Amino acid sequence: MTNSRRQTENPRLDGLPDYQTLLDGTDWASLATACGTGESLPAALARLLDPDPVVRADAAKDAFGGVTHQNTIYEATVPVALYVAAILDHPAITAGDVGHDADMSPRHPTLVRLLNWLSDTAYDADDECVALGERHYGEGFLHEYGEMRAFRDLRPAIFSAVRPLLSHDNAHVRDAALVAAIPLAEHPTLTTHRGELVDHARHLLATSTDRHNRDRVLDALKAWRHDTSDLENAADIAARERHARLMAERASWAGDWTGGYTEDPPF
Repeated sequence: MTNSRRQTENPRLDGLPDYQTLLDGTDWASLATACGTGESLPAALARLLDPDPVVRADAAKDAFGGVTHQNTIYEATVPVALYVAAILDHPAITAGDVGHDADMSPRHPTLVRLLNWLSDTAYDADDECVALGERHYGEGFLHEYGEMRAFRDLRPAIFSAVRPLLSHDNAHVRDAALVAAIPLAEHPTLTTHRGELVDHARHLLATSTDRHNRDRVLDALKAWRHDTSDLENAADIAARERHARLMAERASWAGDWTGGYTEDPPF
């Protein structure tokens, strides 16, 4: 990664740079993206704070499209992730969108979208991805993949921005925050937070029917050696059995196929 990335690593006491300082002080045009370089990113990132939710939705597509492709962490992914984490508590994001019915609670689609992107990115750099990379490309995989290593190093800073949202009054925000926090908490300095995350995970499993979220949470609990037998419902069991059948079919198609990259990252 270039020197411009290091310019983004001058954190405040909470581990995150000021979002405007990050936006103005990063040499975006020098950072690689899936489509070239990141000169268009500052404008897109700034529009994430627009008061119009439609503008924010379009901005998210523009900002994340260039740094989210085939599970790859690009040079520009790291400062984008820092910026996203730094604006999670910005009034334009936290205010939510008020519906036509004045009695309805505000929705928070932008906040959920940002958390979902952080979650997806964190899973693209989690321990399982590292193990898979080392299996296919050798033990030097992470050393040579500086972009992934840089993101992994910043997990505590990003977690510090996500954690307060675990207690948000909106269930969609709470659940998105939990699913983002789980892969971030793989960092060695964050493992002490797993007890807190387990409590939130149990609450999600008692209240949510979202398949993606339930799968992520159940996988985490099992990885942390928690018994999930009393937490799984019939749909969870059916999904697990369906996944097992799919994996068996894939294995029969490709011999000892176990997944992985089809070409060296970045793709």
